[in-house]
Amino acid sequence: MSQQIHKEFENITEPENTANDESETLEKQDHPETEDASSELMEVKDKLLRIQAEMQNVRRRAQRDLENAHKFALDKFVSALLPVVDNLDRAVDIIDEVDEAQRPVADGLKLTLKSFLDVLTQFHVEQVDPSGVPFDAELHQAVSTVQNSEVEPNTVIDVYQKGYVLNGRLVRPAMVTVAKV
Repeated sequence: MSQQIHKEFENITEPENTANDESETLEKQDHPETEDASSELMEVKDKLLRIQAEMQNVRRRAQRDLENAHKFALDKFVSALLPVVDNLDRAVDIIDEVDEAQRPVADGLKLTLKSFLDVLTQFHVEQVDPSGVPFDAELHQAVSTVQNSEVEPNTVIDVYQKGYVLNGRLVRPAMVTVAKV
């Protein structure tokens, strides 16, 4: 009887060993489907990361465009007002030569011009008055050149029309006369 129990015990343990051997061989075998799925998963993850990065770039670009639209929305409006500022500036220059009876009018014009320029400054519009500075092609437009030995060459001698900058961007260049070399 003990031999019979021993044989039955061997029969029971052998199928378990066979199952373990089969699972080990299955693990050792290469599965093309698993590799394909794994590589496809990596490709999908890569595409997802690229799409997320692209979306982030689109958001940043849209935000920057919106900020620029807000910054420079006044560009055309400022351009339209500059001739008014120029005329007030010319009037102030001329009115300094008037008699005392017209002094209150002259003072009123000066205050109006100052008020106008203060409002422009509030909206980040800066005046470019380059008298006596070196010529800068990005901010100045040379209308003429004149021989002048009293100043350095390429120095702005005279300003016909002041320039203006809105938030660091040129709205109108200053029209100037430059000393010749």
